[in-house]
Amino acid sequence: MSSRKIVFLAASVVVCNAVAEDHGAHNKAVPVAVIVEQRSNLAESTAGKGFGPQSPRDLRTRSGENPIEFSEAPDSDEMNLCNIHFHESAEHAGGEFTKYAGNGDGKGWDTGFVYSGELSSAELAPIDKEVCAGKHGGLKPGDTIEVHYVHSSAMVGPGPTLGACLNESIGNPQLRVEAQVYVLVNDDKALDFAELTKLGMDDGFHQALNIPANTGEPIEYDGSTTGPGFNEKGSPFQVSWSVRPKVAKVNIATVGQWCEGNVFNEDHAHGVRNLVVNPELISDLD
Repeated sequence: MSSRKIVFLAASVVVCNAVAEDHGAHNKAVPVAVIVEQRSNLAESTAGKGFGPQSPRDLRTRSGENPIEFSEAPDSDEMNLCNIHFHESAEHAGGEFTKYAGNGDGKGWDTGFVYSGELSSAELAPIDKEVCAGKHGGLKPGDTIEVHYVHSSAMVGPGPTLGACLNESIGNPQLRVEAQVYVLVNDDKALDFAELTKLGMDDGFHQALNIPANTGEPIEYDGSTTGPGFNEKGSPFQVSWSVRPKVAKVNIATVGQWCEGNVFNEDHAHGVRNLVVNPELISDLD
């Protein structure tokens, strides 16, 4: 085993142990060793195969050693919005979402990062219906979500899954994800998710018209697609990321309404991929 790999695996243990100490009450959490093994398998399955930089990452880590470079995608207002979906907990770490949720079940649930700030008892008050319920349960006030507004350079429109970002003319379009982290609150004066995902045309491009513009300067970097299916294998997709560092509060009831019907056929949250910490699999931040 190379000294570089030993260093990265040691870092994995430090991260996971810190979480275990802070959030040991998670009954379903897998042992630290499971996450470390997944990261080791990811390193082995990608070594020497030319995979580009991966996502998600800790936005506070400025340097990376992945040698693969690709052209940065255009600004999102010069691309077509092709998909919107969200993950339960933030996949990235940084800004106002640095509190680790725990190791989870090893399959992308009950893990990731959550809002680091404080919420009032009123904002955390339970609601009387399930919100965006899937086979892993639903959302509740106080939960954090990371919304991915996916954009493509192809001539496409909004639709379900990453497939909506591709067409017969361009099989490898440039992709950009505008990422915004929200915390769900029981407050009808908080942001309306229908407005945050409102679609329209702007200068000939399909756009999400109301992505927050007051949540900090986006942190941009080269990465990949995400999701727990890539915990132990590399994503082959090249993605330009723009991640906003501040968290916005959204009315949980409006998120539930969105899940009841939208053009993306999204009715529940997605799981999260382990934070990629191997220097050989992340890019330098600009």
